[in-house]
Amino acid sequence: MPLEHSIANAYIETIRNSEHFVYIENQFFITATSKEQKPIENLIGSAIVERIVRAARNGTKYQMMVNIPAIPGFAGDLKADESLGTRAIMEFQYNSINRGGYSIMEKIAQEGIDPMEYIRFYNLRNYDRINSSQAMQQVEQQAGVSYEDARRGHDQQYAHIVDSQQYGDDYGSQSSGANNAFDRYQEAAQDVRHQPGASKLAAGRWDSVAECYMLGGEDIRNVPWDGDAQSELDAFVSEELYIHSKLLIADDRVVICGSANLNDRSQLGSHDSEIAVLIEDPQEIDSYMAGQPWRAKKFAASLRREIFRKHIGLLPPQDMENPNANFHPVGDPNVYDWGSREDHAVADPLAPSFQNLWKTTAANNTAAFRRVFHPVPDDQVRSWKEYDQYFERFNKPEEADKKDKDLKKPSTWKVGHVVAEEFSPGEQGLREVKEVLSRIKGSIVEMPLLFLREEDIAKEGLGLNALTEVVYT
Repeated sequence: MPLEHSIANAYIETIRNSEHFVYIENQFFITATSKEQKPIENLIGSAIVERIVRAARNGTKYQMMVNIPAIPGFAGDLKADESLGTRAIMEFQYNSINRGGYSIMEKIAQEGIDPMEYIRFYNLRNYDRINSSQAMQQVEQQAGVSYEDARRGHDQQYAHIVDSQQYGDDYGSQSSGANNAFDRYQEAAQDVRHQPGASKLAAGRWDSVAECYMLGGEDIRNVPWDGDAQSELDAFVSEELYIHSKLLIADDRVVICGSANLNDRSQLGSHDSEIAVLIEDPQEIDSYMAGQPWRAKKFAASLRREIFRKHIGLLPPQDMENPNANFHPVGDPNVYDWGSREDHAVADPLAPSFQNLWKTTAANNTAAFRRVFHPVPDDQVRSWKEYDQYFERFNKPEEADKKDKDLKKPSTWKVGHVVAEEFSPGEQGLREVKEVLSRIKGSIVEMPLLFLREEDIAKEGLGLNALTEVVYT
C-alpha cells in the first residue's frame, strides 16, 4: 500500500525550488544525503546538498540557516546511562550535519565548496535570575509557607496536579480555604508589595531580568538586588531554549509549518502520524533579497522577520500587563512595525549587514554563555575527558575526589549557575559577571559542531542497535 509522505515531498520540492534563502526551525534534524546513509531514509538532506551545490556552481547568492535545540531531549548529564536516547539522537544529527562521511557539509565540501558559506546551524539559550531576595524571604515569613509550597499549591489548583506521591500533602485544593499555600503566599506578597517604601523587587518589578537582552530592556548592570553579592551571583541561571517548532520559510514567500519533525519518524509516512500546511499568502509586499528588489509574501516575510528579531534581541520584551493584538487568539490580526529601524535590519536576509549582525550576535552570545555558565554542548569539549574538566566536575563534585581523575574540586557546582571559579570573589566578581552578561542580545547561539567529535557519542549496545534505531531516527 502506498505511503502518504507529502510532507517530505513538500520539504524537498520547496528547498529545490527556493531561489535565494531557506530558514528551518525544528525540534530535530536527522536526514540523509544518499541511500547509502543507513539507517536514515528521508532525503531532505540530499535536496539541501543539491540546492547549495547548484548555487555555488552558478555563482548565485544563497543561504540556508537551521535552528535546532542544543540538546534534543531532556537536559542533564550527557554521560549518564539514562541519557543514551539523547546521545543517540545527537549522534544521528551530527552524522546528518557534518560527520560520518555522508553528511550535508561533507558532501558539499567534496564538491570543492566551503559549506559554511552557504549553510549554518544555530541553537537558542537564555539566562535569568531567581528572585530569592529579601523580599521573597519576607513574604515566606509572613505567609508561613515557602515559595516552593506555594508553587506546588498553584500547580494543584490551576494545573490540576494532584499526584499525592509527587507532592505529598495537599498544597492547593479549593477545599483547603485559608490553608491553601498558594493563596496565603499571594496574600502576603500583596501586603509586602504595598507596604510604604517597598522596593522595586518587592513590587515584583524584577521577578525576571529577561528584558535585559531584548530591545529597550534595562542594562543588567543597573538592575537592583536585595541582598549581598554572593546571593545575587548564586541567583543567575541559564538553560537552553528548547525549540519545539517545525517550520520552514523559503524566500519570504513560502511557509511550511505543522507537527512534522525533520526526521524519519515524521517524514517517511510509516511511523508517527503528522500534519503540516504549506502556506503561500496571496498578498505581496515590496522587499529586498540579496540587495535587489523582491516581491515577498506578507505572511512569510513578517513571520520570518519577527522570529529573527526575537532571536537577536530586536523585539521589545512582552509585558503581560499591557497586551497587544499578538497576545490574542487567531482572529485578531497580528501587529508588526513595518518600516521601523529594527524591521529594516532584518528585511533582507542575504544583505551583508544582516548576515554580519546575525553571526556576530550568535558568536558574542556563545562566548558570554561559555564564560559565565559553562553550558554543554560546547566546541571546547571534544572528548569525554574535556567534558569532565569543563562540565562534569561542576555537576558531580565527587568526581574530583575519584582516583585517576585529574580534576580540581570546584568552589561551586550548581548546574546551570555561574561558574564562580571564572571570576573574582565578592562584589568585584559580580560586576565581572554582569559585564559579560550585558553583552548578550537575544537568544541565538552557535551550534557547537565540534562537540565530542573525538568520541563515539552513543555506543551500540542493548539500548542502541539495529532494532532500536528506529526509536531515535
